[in-house]
Amino acid sequence: MRDRLKDVAALTERLERDYPTETRAFLGFLQKAEAGRAIDLRMKELINVALAVAAQCEWCIAFHVEQAVAAGATRDEIVEAGFMAVIMHGGPAYMYMTPLLEAVDEFAGPAQD
Repeated sequence: MRDRLKDVAALTERLERDYPTETRAFLGFLQKAEAGRAIDLRMKELINVALAVAAQCEWCIAFHVEQAVAAGATRDEIVEAGFMAVIMHGGPAYMYMTPLLEAVDEFAGPAQD
């Protein structure tokens, strides 16, 4: 999953170099959208985790699981967020629990019994 994060960084770097206006506009939009105060960062990242699973985006899963852990989300919260995507998106989202579990294992450590 760390390779996925490297892919995200490399893509962003290339787009910033080759398409700075569009990339800055997109990144600025992200910053403004994430700046709201009604929902805390941990919850926002849990929502993003669920959306990443539903969207079937391994890069998004890696990025937002890492961010959720950094924001204080627990392993169980992250996995439950993934299951919310499965409820809304069905079997395809269920299969994307595979990269979600890979990412949570890598960024949050192994499950505790």
